[in-house]
Amino acid sequence: MSFYSNDKTKEISFPLGGIGSGGIGLAGNGHLIDWEIFNHPDKGRYNGYSHFAIKAERDGHVVDARLLQGDYQGSAMGVMAQRDRLSKKHTGFGCGPNSEMMAGMPHFAKVDFNGEFPFANLSFQDEHFPGEVKLVAWSPFIPDNEDDSSLPLACFEWEITNTSNDNLDYTLSCSLQNMSSESETYNTYHQHGDKHIISLTQSHWDNSDPRFGELAMMTTGGNISYQEYWFRGSWFDNLSIFWRDFCKPGKLINRKYSTGGKAEQDCSTLASHIHIPAGESKRVKFYLSWYIPTTWNYWQKWYNKETLELVRYEDYNGEPTWRNYYATQFDSAIHVLNYAFKHAERLREMSQKFHHALHSSSLPPVVLEAISANLAVLKSPTCLRLEDGSFYGWEGNLDNIGSCEGSCVHVWNYAQALAFLFPRLSRSQRDLNQKFNLRSSGSLNFRLMLPLGSAVSDFRACADGQFGEIINIYRDWLICGDKQWLQEKWPAIQKMLAFAWSTENDDLWDPDAQGILTGRQHHTLDMELFGPNPWLTGIYLAALQAGILIAEILGDKEKCQEWEHILNNGLSKIDELFFNGEYYQQKIDLTDKTLLSPYCREHETTWNNDSGNIYDLYWNDELQQIKYQLGDGCHIDQLMGQWLADLCSMQPVFPVKNAKLALNAIWENNFRSMRDHTNPCRNFALNDEKGTCICAWPDKQPNIPIPYAEEMMTGFEYQAASQMITYGLLAEGVEMVEAIRERFNGHNRNPWNEFECGSNYARSLASYGLLIAWSGFRFDMGKHAISFNPVDQKLREQSYFWSLSGGWGVAQFTPAEFVLTVLGGQLNVQKVGLALHKNVASVWVGDQQMTQWEYDEAGITLIEIANITEDKPLRLLLNTFE
Repeated sequence: MSFYSNDKTKEISFPLGGIGSGGIGLAGNGHLIDWEIFNHPDKGRYNGYSHFAIKAERDGHVVDARLLQGDYQGSAMGVMAQRDRLSKKHTGFGCGPNSEMMAGMPHFAKVDFNGEFPFANLSFQDEHFPGEVKLVAWSPFIPDNEDDSSLPLACFEWEITNTSNDNLDYTLSCSLQNMSSESETYNTYHQHGDKHIISLTQSHWDNSDPRFGELAMMTTGGNISYQEYWFRGSWFDNLSIFWRDFCKPGKLINRKYSTGGKAEQDCSTLASHIHIPAGESKRVKFYLSWYIPTTWNYWQKWYNKETLELVRYEDYNGEPTWRNYYATQFDSAIHVLNYAFKHAERLREMSQKFHHALHSSSLPPVVLEAISANLAVLKSPTCLRLEDGSFYGWEGNLDNIGSCEGSCVHVWNYAQALAFLFPRLSRSQRDLNQKFNLRSSGSLNFRLMLPLGSAVSDFRACADGQFGEIINIYRDWLICGDKQWLQEKWPAIQKMLAFAWSTENDDLWDPDAQGILTGRQHHTLDMELFGPNPWLTGIYLAALQAGILIAEILGDKEKCQEWEHILNNGLSKIDELFFNGEYYQQKIDLTDKTLLSPYCREHETTWNNDSGNIYDLYWNDELQQIKYQLGDGCHIDQLMGQWLADLCSMQPVFPVKNAKLALNAIWENNFRSMRDHTNPCRNFALNDEKGTCICAWPDKQPNIPIPYAEEMMTGFEYQAASQMITYGLLAEGVEMVEAIRERFNGHNRNPWNEFECGSNYARSLASYGLLIAWSGFRFDMGKHAISFNPVDQKLREQSYFWSLSGGWGVAQFTPAEFVLTVLGGQLNVQKVGLALHKNVASVWVGDQQMTQWEYDEAGITLIEIANITEDKPLRLLLNTFE
């Protein structure tokens, strides 16, 4: 478990919420921060005085009362450019901590934070408080169950231990502020059996309006009290009088107002009262939910060019809207809480099963941490679920707006976790791209516009995204085995591949169909590469290979033959063109201005709207060089096509021997300490921190190199580390991962927010590839086949989490047997590959011994497909272990 204490909790914000439903951040000191539930990012937003608190009483006298949070660890001067969300209250630099942080209220002296996504464990201690308090905070996260994993819900399980010598009465309360703005607010207590709920609603907006929103909180049990309204006053009267009320002995006395109020004043409190004998412990649970059902494309007018002001989300003015997916399943925040109450045991049990299965995997702890922590991206405002349940993602998110819209294909190419953990959501990305982004020419727009059906961007296709999409279709097919779905994608696959040599391709990627990209190639580093390079050509060749395999599945022999010729020609040239004896490099003469001439137009536009002709954008007269190229550089993604191919069990794109040399070159040239590193770009690593830069030049660097070359971005680093692990450079791969996680250590960066162009950056989900690499997991659900080939073959007992469409669980190796256990859903298997094992003695499915099976060095083949479920694991009893 990842343990953080004292100053190492400073930057923690642990996400609680659902996929595409927004969430709340749990700070390292226990405070509720980053209220990003309003259909847009909102880093630094506090929902007024929302908090948990506790008091202890002995014989009717209050012994002590405290907020359930630790010391404030931000700047004592205050925060620069603080947005004032509490009107008439002084916040910002020079005013001290934001009043919503409640830093001046009594709180606990020591808070320890232990986090393993999706669970956060906190302990609160103070010498003046007669007891120890522990919290488990979580939201449902269940592989292959995207709907329960998308609930707008945060769960808080408190345990109070009476450490005194006396019997004590404790009160644990949750307070929420009504978050509606520009509207009258109403807070109402409801009781339904053992459920005690306070809803916080408003009267002005209809729920079809993006400004509509409501909150609700719930606890269970019989001994409760509540205050529907805090005191309405001015200045700080509401907090002052609430704390005075809370610190009185006994239960809270309710306060009601007959008319609606302002959100900034209208807080509610729900309290649970527990009697605990000396030395004993008891538990109480609280659930929070939110319901903001309607959203709109606020970012299209986010910046007002006339007034030079930011447009607020609340400035909705009748633009087209769509419903959040969760709003099609529930009609209120209370409805969500009722569902959570009804299914609480199952949601907790299945989330815990996932947690235990993943974290018991036989991987180095820091590798597990990297895999687990980045799953938090899926619970962040980076991710949306559209009205039909389809998945949409920003690249990341800034403090109050998404960063780089459109499920950007050349970023989400790296994000492997979604495809394995929530396969239907991954397939929905493919569906949306085919329906809305694929042009008639076969060119794929790499950003999806919202609302769906909006005009497609006229910017050119990106090579890595276009070809990566083909590979992702094949990967998603291997994960699900749905042939009808694959057949539906076949026309799009043919168009996207053929665009490489199409006469409609003004970028002239591969006009002679030679298997090498030679033209102008847009890519994820946001500019254009000219001429052949191993990075994008490698992805192209992997896409050709995926296309051939799909053609074979669907019986199109003509396409197989056509594409095999192109593929083989490209593979035969890749070493000659790109390998310099140490690594693979771009083949270009930077002084040859004529390379730009085929793309000369009167006006060209770059990703950031720089405009001019091609020479203005890419030629430097003073230096007499083409700008923004890799040149002779050692590029971190030079073998990315190989990484994507390996994930899909395809044949090598690069010769294995030279691929290993290239990976070693990345280690030797790109991995470094920041102390002596020159970086004019964004700084994601500092001082003595280490990282792997995007591109390094052992000899001479181009005068104006490719953008971001000197940066350290974790998604790229995980891609390279995964390949190192696959190809036997285990120590190097693990050290690269260690360097990343040391940068996100809780003190200077949030361990659950690996940022790039904004927070919660999608590319960091590449870390899931570490699990695939370490376990050697391979899969083909079309053939009902799976296999494991762990890289650490010296470890005699091993366990690995796995997840595919329809089922997930663990695979366990011992000297005596191999056991494949399903913990959720089911898995239909016929072939099981086990590189570690020889001489299978017998095969069992549950308590039934299988009599018809075949064995060879690749593993076993069952004569009939076996249905593996939780109560019927697959067991192979072994004669030997190697």
